[in-house]
Amino acid sequence: MRSIRRELLVSLLLTMLLALVLAGVAIYRQALWQANELFDFQLQQMALSLPPEAFSSVPGMRDSEGGLVIQIWSRNGVQLYYSHPRAPLPHRAELGFNTISTPQGDWRVYGAVVGHNVVQLAQPMSVRDTLAAALAVRTLLPLVILVPVLALLVWLIVGRGLRPLRRVAHALDQRAPGALEPLPDTRLPDEVRPLVLALNSLLERLSHALDQQKAFVADAAHELRTPLTALQLQLQIVERASDDEERRGALADLRHGMQRATRLVQQLLTLARQDPEAPSNLQKINLDDVLQAVVASYAPLAEARRIDLGLERAVSDEMPTQVSGDADALRTLFGNLIDNAIKYTPEGGRVDVRLAPRRVDVIDTGPGIPADERPRVFDRFYRRTGQAGDGSGLGLAIVKRIAEAHHADVILSDGADGRGLCVSVRFAEPAAAPLL
Repeated sequence: MRSIRRELLVSLLLTMLLALVLAGVAIYRQALWQANELFDFQLQQMALSLPPEAFSSVPGMRDSEGGLVIQIWSRNGVQLYYSHPRAPLPHRAELGFNTISTPQGDWRVYGAVVGHNVVQLAQPMSVRDTLAAALAVRTLLPLVILVPVLALLVWLIVGRGLRPLRRVAHALDQRAPGALEPLPDTRLPDEVRPLVLALNSLLERLSHALDQQKAFVADAAHELRTPLTALQLQLQIVERASDDEERRGALADLRHGMQRATRLVQQLLTLARQDPEAPSNLQKINLDDVLQAVVASYAPLAEARRIDLGLERAVSDEMPTQVSGDADALRTLFGNLIDNAIKYTPEGGRVDVRLAPRRVDVIDTGPGIPADERPRVFDRFYRRTGQAGDGSGLGLAIVKRIAEAHHADVILSDGADGRGLCVSVRFAEPAAAPLL
């Protein structure tokens, strides 16, 4: 399992360690350079402190002090003094600083003219390196001690920085399953606030969905109670029938009641299956093909009621009729519209399905819907004024939900010549439609 805390700690500690190593290398090299500069300065000062007159020994100077070797010549080249004759150094002096290689290692040599003499001071590089390394290590010692202190500070700071996330996680963990109140979003870091706001938005949507579900279940239970009660009464009538004719009439009523209850249950299931969000199985749908299939399926019902059902196309090859959506959901949408139109159109009437670019109109010659009642017909279980008892009040609610999921608008208006009803489904332009 991934851990942000562990990743931050490892990343920060490794970065800090790398920075400290680089800084240590730089400090060590700088300390070595400064130590060598100091030793060179000491050689120079010691050379200048020697007496300028001729002498046979250097007062107060012990041989090989600190590995130091002194040679003195007169200006004529006569060697006047050699502190360590076995030292493998050249028997001539070169003025200034030089580093020479010998079988016993490298030497740092400084030559200068002091009065009437030429002096040469030499020191083994091994001695200098040892002393310089000791000085550099002492310089790095505070940095080494600082490493665990910095690691502890990083651990504490990361823990403190992640504390708001732990508080949010604890607050969610302590909540009851039905507690969907928003989380407090005050006194939160800028990095945590978007997460809490997104969670609050999700909780708000969940609360709205649960409220809708509760209302749906309550309405469904209320609506199912009536047909189920009617079925029970009709069954009792069948049982009490005294002759075959009365029994046949009671059975017909029972069959009609069962059909109504079955249709209501089917509509309830259809409404429950429709996702209010955009459908997940988007594909390019040809509205002409969908409408042909739906009209063909309802043609026998329209013929039985002597209703003229037809499909008109106000499009051409240059005006495509494709939309992005779910073919099954769109068939349900147009099926409900055509079913309602046939149901409320009197015998001998007419239902026209008209296809235009990104628009479908279903026009009937029925009684229509009053203008003040049109906004309410999309509510669940709402029945029109004067509606027959067979309706479930869910058809247009299903149409509205499918249309919203496809970014389409459903508009009700008067039919042809001010008679009947025209239901227009208008799809959004391609730029605003869901992308594949």
